[in-house]
Amino acid sequence: MKKKKVIEENFLEKIPSHKEGLGYSISDDGSVTLEMENKGAMNKIAQVIFRKPKISYIHLEEFGSFIWPLIDGKKNIIEIGKEVEAHFGEKANPLYERLATYFQMLESYDFVDLK
Repeated sequence: MKKKKVIEENFLEKIPSHKEGLGYSISDDGSVTLEMENKGAMNKIAQVIFRKPKISYIHLEEFGSFIWPLIDGKKNIIEIGKEVEAHFGEKANPLYERLATYFQMLESYDFVDLK
């Protein structure tokens, strides 16, 4: 019986990049708002029948608004974490557990790609 190859991949070494076509804006106070277009047949029906908006606006909280501009497709999550730690200090702890969860959520909502 052959043994399966176990590939261990460190999630924190992944490089996040903004999802192509996802708009965002940064206000004067630094808060970030993502602009997600509601596409697809079900969304179109909801827009017509229930008057749902064509674009949903997602307002990021303090940590998210700091992290979003750091996502450039070049830095991995560890490098982003160093900048978060330098800016927020103890307030960011437990840092890498929070970042891993945060990036998993961003990926599940299709806001970022992780390479």
